[in-house]
Amino acid sequence: MSEKLLEVKNLRVSYHTYAGEVQSVRGVSFTVNKGETVAVVGESGCGKSVTAKSIMRLIKTPPAEIKEGSEIIFDGEDVLQFNEKRLCAYRGGEVAMVFQDALAALNPTMTVGNQIIENLRHHTKLSKKEAKARAVELLRMVGIPQPESRVDQYPHEFSGGMRQRVMIAIAFACDPKLLIADEPTTALDVTIQAQIIDLIKALQKEKNASVILITHDLGVVANIADRIVVMYAGQIVERGTSIEVFHHPRHPYTNALLEAVPRLDLQNKQQLASIEGTPPDLIAPPKGCPFCTRCKYCMEICCEQQPPVLNFGDGHEASCWLYQLETPAADAPFTQEAHYEG
Repeated sequence: MSEKLLEVKNLRVSYHTYAGEVQSVRGVSFTVNKGETVAVVGESGCGKSVTAKSIMRLIKTPPAEIKEGSEIIFDGEDVLQFNEKRLCAYRGGEVAMVFQDALAALNPTMTVGNQIIENLRHHTKLSKKEAKARAVELLRMVGIPQPESRVDQYPHEFSGGMRQRVMIAIAFACDPKLLIADEPTTALDVTIQAQIIDLIKALQKEKNASVILITHDLGVVANIADRIVVMYAGQIVERGTSIEVFHHPRHPYTNALLEAVPRLDLQNKQQLASIEGTPPDLIAPPKGCPFCTRCKYCMEICCEQQPPVLNFGDGHEASCWLYQLETPAADAPFTQEAHYEG
């Protein structure tokens, strides 16, 4: 049986603004096992990055608030109860994060070597000389050419893909148990995206680390994720193994995301699929299914009540009214026999 490394339970995060309380994350629960890759997928504003930053305790309070009853259990400890000293050991040591914009995340006034050294010196007892030698090794490990000379260069002297490799080197410097990669390939071209994903996958296998991959692109996670968690409007609408989610999507939103991924077998000039409409206002979230206003299979009950969580076996779950036997949308491509969770 797989051993749990991280368990997020009923996570609720709100931002207090002049317009009102924005409910960014609304009751999110999921687990990450040791050595496993979990992809959290959804469009911009769905709460996936807020979830990642909450795990790292990088949410600024105020204006944000992690609601009472939320739990983030890492290796048996409650992260939300950590004091500053424990947090310093946790961040960068046990859990590391690779951010979306490497140029913004790296310090422009420090050489990349010194930024790696800073992390090593903070979490280990290496001398400055030993830490610099280790920094060169790490740059070589992530595929930076001529690391002995490039260790003394500044972030602006690196390309976008190379900066992201530097971020990965910093993240893996102290052999973390968990790596959180928040949209690590968004600003990169397709070939570089594939290289970065392959690098994370190889390092994860070598270090036996767990990975949470945050992305809006299901195409990015196809060859790396063991399990996929699909978020929409601050909630999880579907979860399951990578194979199940890709080949048997159960929620209309998941299916819409898959249809929006460009395919090589499309005919020339065939129009790409898109999801019509806009996400709901999370200052006043809908009382029913959050996807109801954009779903072509929407029924009256979808707008009135939250759908139940249905279990399709092997940990594959979805929240959708389409699977109730009395519903009129039996011709929907997702409907299949299911049973209630629990």
